[in-house]
Amino acid sequence: MTSQLFAICFNATRPSDLARFWSGVLGWERADGPKDDVAILPRDTAGFRIRFLPSQEPRTGRNRAHFDLTSASPEDQRETVARALELGGEHIDVGQLPEEGHVVLADPDGNEFCVIEAGNKFLADTGVIGALACDGTQEVGYFWSKALGWPLVWDQDQETAIQSPNGGTKITWGGPPVAPKTGTNRLYLELALPADADREAEVDRLVSLGATRTSTGEDRGDRVLLLDPDGNEFSVQKHP
Repeated sequence: MTSQLFAICFNATRPSDLARFWSGVLGWERADGPKDDVAILPRDTAGFRIRFLPSQEPRTGRNRAHFDLTSASPEDQRETVARALELGGEHIDVGQLPEEGHVVLADPDGNEFCVIEAGNKFLADTGVIGALACDGTQEVGYFWSKALGWPLVWDQDQETAIQSPNGGTKITWGGPPVAPKTGTNRLYLELALPADADREAEVDRLVSLGATRTSTGEDRGDRVLLLDPDGNEFSVQKHP
């Protein structure tokens, strides 16, 4: 049985504070789990949740993935930016040009994200999180298309994008040049299997598609850590 995208996970220095920020920006409901495991839930059951997990690993360079948030109108874009700033975000410069319509911000933990201008056709009808935009190769886009069973909705000039058959957020990869990976990614994908599924068979399938097992392997009884073809961490976990 194919894994499903269950969550986008943030390794966070202050998980509860970061959950509060993103809950306020997105308008998603917060759900506190055991210990410091905090999540916010999408407004519809078809989407993924966002989890915030405790980590004290230092930040090493720019993230390999960030959210692109959509806007229904110029006023809506301004309101999203203002809300993010009020909640503790800040403007940052990543080399964007003055004539570009999107606004680049960072959350209180320094994670970059963009608020895209209204009328962006590529992100039309995707929802408030239009895309998880990633640095990555064409190969990794093909891998994730097969891993999740999501069709390619863009494949041009080594840039790729996939989207669930049910619609919603796209995952995109920008193609070369891909910056070298430094340290553990702050953002990673968590895949879920039903409790009665054969996890080892699914891990073998993912490895056959190009994933590799990490040196740490299984760090909890219900969770396996893997690397995709670009060396990005992701996990496979059983859920009820």
